[in-house]
Amino acid sequence: MKEIAPTRESFQEIAAAADRLLAGLTGLRDQDVPEPSRLPGWTRGHVLSHLARQAPALERLLEWARTGVETPQYANRGVRDTEIEAGAGRPAAVQLTDVRESAEHFQHTIETLPAAAWQATVRPFTGELCTPQRILVIRLRELELHHVDLDIGYGWDDIPASARQIILADVLGYYAEADGVPDFTLRDTGGDVLGRFGTGGPDVTGTPADALAWLAGRSGGTGLTSTAGLPVLPPWL
Repeated sequence: MKEIAPTRESFQEIAAAADRLLAGLTGLRDQDVPEPSRLPGWTRGHVLSHLARQAPALERLLEWARTGVETPQYANRGVRDTEIEAGAGRPAAVQLTDVRESAEHFQHTIETLPAAAWQATVRPFTGELCTPQRILVIRLRELELHHVDLDIGYGWDDIPASARQIILADVLGYYAEADGVPDFTLRDTGGDVLGRFGTGGPDVTGTPADALAWLAGRSGGTGLTSTAGLPVLPPWL
């Protein structure tokens, strides 16, 4: 599980990702909100509602770390899904305000979390035990992947290399622990190994951006080549 230290640089990485998202949303119109996103079954409104509600959900984990009192990210999946659905149909201006204000509050929370709390143990909705340092990775990943999912002109190549490196490491870590991952070696176009699974198997080669899109379940492998055909990955989170 990928974690990053709570440094000024990591805080700025998250703030910059939120700023890019908000800048991309400035031209969003009411009629754009119910249009399909790149995620099957979700409109842009669903993606925006999720991003806005995810911030306070992650803050509940940070409160757990700060106080030692168990505070789940969500009571259950049904509560999470209901929150997303309830906010999906709101006008563009309301969506934008919610995303901005929740991002600002999250930023303030991480920047003021006591040092000792960063070493506490919490359990996100996905079930793993971790420190709040993983929460930083989760938030960065969600901001960047869902920015692309919104289909508003932000693509995989637009994710800055510093953010993409963190997110790709996180996704590779997920597959390293997942069941049913076939044998293969993922390489960048320069031949350097990005990840190796099982016995290594065939090589899959492409840019980090194309690799991330594939591993995150957003691409069938566009831009990638393989010595024995692209392996079939188990479902992404």
